[in-house]
Amino acid sequence: MKERIFSATLWSGADIFMRQGLQFFVSIMLARLLSPEEFGLLAMLSLFTGIAGLFIDSGFSSALVQRQHITREDESTVFFFNMGAGLFVALGLCLAAPWIDRFFDQPILQNKTFVTDLNFYTVPWLASFFELPVLQSLTYVMAFNLFVGSFGSIQGVLLTKALDFKTMMKIGVVASLLSGALAVVLAWKGFGVWSLALQSLASTLITVVLFWIRHPWRPQWVFSFASLRSLFRFGGFLLLSGLLDTLYTRLYSVIIGKLFSVRELGFYTRADTTQQLPVNVLMNILHRVAFPVFSAAAADKAQLARGMRKMLKMIMLINIPVMLGLMVVAEPLVITLIGEKWLPSVPILQVLCLGGVIWPLHVINLNVLMAQGYSNLFFRIEVVKKTIGVVAIVLASFYGILAMAWSQLLVSVLCFLINAHYTGVFLDYSAWKQTRDLLPYLAVSVLMALAVWPIHIYSTLTPATELGLMIGSGALFYLLACRLFSLEAFNEFWTLVVRRGKPVPNLYMENL
Repeated sequence: MKERIFSATLWSGADIFMRQGLQFFVSIMLARLLSPEEFGLLAMLSLFTGIAGLFIDSGFSSALVQRQHITREDESTVFFFNMGAGLFVALGLCLAAPWIDRFFDQPILQNKTFVTDLNFYTVPWLASFFELPVLQSLTYVMAFNLFVGSFGSIQGVLLTKALDFKTMMKIGVVASLLSGALAVVLAWKGFGVWSLALQSLASTLITVVLFWIRHPWRPQWVFSFASLRSLFRFGGFLLLSGLLDTLYTRLYSVIIGKLFSVRELGFYTRADTTQQLPVNVLMNILHRVAFPVFSAAAADKAQLARGMRKMLKMIMLINIPVMLGLMVVAEPLVITLIGEKWLPSVPILQVLCLGGVIWPLHVINLNVLMAQGYSNLFFRIEVVKKTIGVVAIVLASFYGILAMAWSQLLVSVLCFLINAHYTGVFLDYSAWKQTRDLLPYLAVSVLMALAVWPIHIYSTLTPATELGLMIGSGALFYLLACRLFSLEAFNEFWTLVVRRGKPVPNLYMENL
């Protein structure tokens, strides 16, 4: 089991790094080809597509992973439910499309240049489609994307449950590479926001097709309401929790798009996307491996606490310096990668990076809670946290977009204290104990940021050269400081990665 967990972590990390790396490279090219308004336009739909996606899954994926013994009947039931829910939700989103367009009231119309060039008007129904307001037609495409994605839900769950992230990596890389290439070509040809929408659709289509080709699972023609009810007792609370989380996280896009401008929403979205890139890499690796592993160890609380403590230190060894480093290099990074037209996103990015420092703590604490089967408590916690968050968003919206970013930081700290309270109750690993374990890594990372910051203040180099110098010196300083102070997680990491002659899996998963 130790070797399987270690292998799963490596392959999951490779999967996330390669896909996120490809997506980041594509996003840089698209940011140079497209305007902030076009990024903001698609971001306006994120709330509606996010909620729709949650209803399609309804928490059943997590229920299948958490339950240690599932049957083909359970899998087939969830598969047919997801298909039916996908069709129902997609139709509902299509019916709501005119209302969504009227709600945001954007004056941006379809760019008909590429329509004329490609002679789309020879196809009557396609011509009518491109005559619609842009948000309405975009909603139709994203609704279809959700329906297509419902066909690959079970294969993804089974690969996750089996910790087979090697297969998921291959599928993810192919989907990211092909869809990213399509998006860049379309943006270069003048398709505007449609390059972003069609990238998402192409990625989903390719992923689903490859899931069916690479995984032998096929549904049985059976549907059990008893199985559905049994799984929903756990998954239902996760659905409600997911709805609250989506409403909260996507509320920023709705408020900015409604109260400010689509351009400012584009800047906020770009800052959030940049900050989320390293965070999502760690979070996805963490969630995909931690939840099944914690679920398997849920019966032994002492073992679970030891495993959580080890995982927390290892993740934060990487996350804290990455977030603080990204905050320091934000300006030369933005100028070098996507150009000066995106400079207004820099202050937002820097504030969001501070919030990103503690984000993996939320994921670890909540995964431990879910792994123990407390989905009802998970939901009640989410209600409290999201109520605090919504109040903070609404109050901050009166003071501008930067204030909304600061509200995220404040809410993140409060939510960590709430999440960790129950970890303290069940595992005797409270917020104070977690913070105490992480203080050495935070201190070294702050020293690294302070050492690198003067380069940006006094440098007369080009942004690209300045960026390279700051990253190189920051990384070297951090590694030397970790080695000098002999930080526990760094020593384990050094043993794992550098001294390859050691029995890596057993050392890494010691006490798990």
